[in-house]
Amino acid sequence: MPDVSRLLDELLAESAEDAMEREQSEFDRQAHPFSTYIVLFGAARLGQLILAGLRRAGCEPLAFTDNNSALWGQDVAGIPVFSPADAARRFGDSAAFVIAIWGRGAPDSMEARAARLRQLGCRKVVPFGPLFWKYPSLFLPHIPAMDLPHKVLQQAGSVRSGFQALADERSRREFIAQLRWRLYCDFDGLPAPIPEPIYWPRSLVAPLQNEVYVDCGAYDGDTILSFLEFAARRFSQVIAFEPDSNSRNRMNQSLAGLPESVRARIRVVAAAAAAHEGTARFHATGLPSAVMGAGPDQVREITLDHELSGVAPTYIKMDIEGAEPDALSGAREILHSHAPVLAIAAYHLQDHLWTLPALIHSLNPDYRIFLRPHIQLVEDLVCYAVPPQRSLA
Repeated sequence: MPDVSRLLDELLAESAEDAMEREQSEFDRQAHPFSTYIVLFGAARLGQLILAGLRRAGCEPLAFTDNNSALWGQDVAGIPVFSPADAARRFGDSAAFVIAIWGRGAPDSMEARAARLRQLGCRKVVPFGPLFWKYPSLFLPHIPAMDLPHKVLQQAGSVRSGFQALADERSRREFIAQLRWRLYCDFDGLPAPIPEPIYWPRSLVAPLQNEVYVDCGAYDGDTILSFLEFAARRFSQVIAFEPDSNSRNRMNQSLAGLPESVRARIRVVAAAAAAHEGTARFHATGLPSAVMGAGPDQVREITLDHELSGVAPTYIKMDIEGAEPDALSGAREILHSHAPVLAIAAYHLQDHLWTLPALIHSLNPDYRIFLRPHIQLVEDLVCYAVPPQRSLA
């Protein structure tokens, strides 16, 4: 098997200028000669997003095709939906079939979807990534971690720093596969997910009897409940930060069902972890993807260093829709003094793959830093930082 460092060198050998040319030409190359004659495979949320974007670009897709038989013969957003076999008979020789399926948790791979269309007789089958590169202002960055490939190459030095911060071979190979996806949209090169609950990989770290767990982006309390299972309810304290009032209400309802001896040790804070104290605009949607910076609501921003003064966290989880670097910067004293285990979502933005490991290493060089995937997509990739005394790997 090739040396991982050599694989990194090969991926970073392309110039940013060459990548820019590839971004603009790749879809037309793969779809030729049907780049303006498009059938969208997948009529759900992603397919409809692509349809709307193509219409803004002046391109009207010919049809949807979808595996859901309930949609066959229907119209979605004004265009017909055919079965894959029927769509292949109608358009297989005269259109490019764009796979418009993200597929979180789906059992089939991107290549399996493409192979099925080809077996049905579709001449040109293209995943959605190259189409997004062709029209970045319309489509990016809607998909987690997806952005233009040349931006990776413009940060080659930072990419290497993030790679060098990783502690084991498995993490380095995951890094390479994730980097290749960012450069070439290679879904099928992504490793299989680990068979362990997200944020609680017992292969890396075991729970303490008196864990002090800090949940940044606690949403509806789902990760608090999974923490309680991980810790077998033997813990000292849980402090949960959630700026979305709708999510907090559901969290409080969920936690109300716990025994009082457990519930009394859980504190819910209406705030967002950040780099500085202050306030920010927010749209309280009650959805997992709610983000800071826009919307009609105003929320309090806190730093963990200030808010947790006098507390010694032992385990911190962050899934805060791209604000993870700021929140880590606001916890620099905690990371230096207490070195809690960190479980940080590393998939919201393209560069978090390398900036998060490098940032954590800069804040505490003693950490052992790992990357582990929890589904076979770029989503649910987690950067774990474990102090040496707690590391099991």
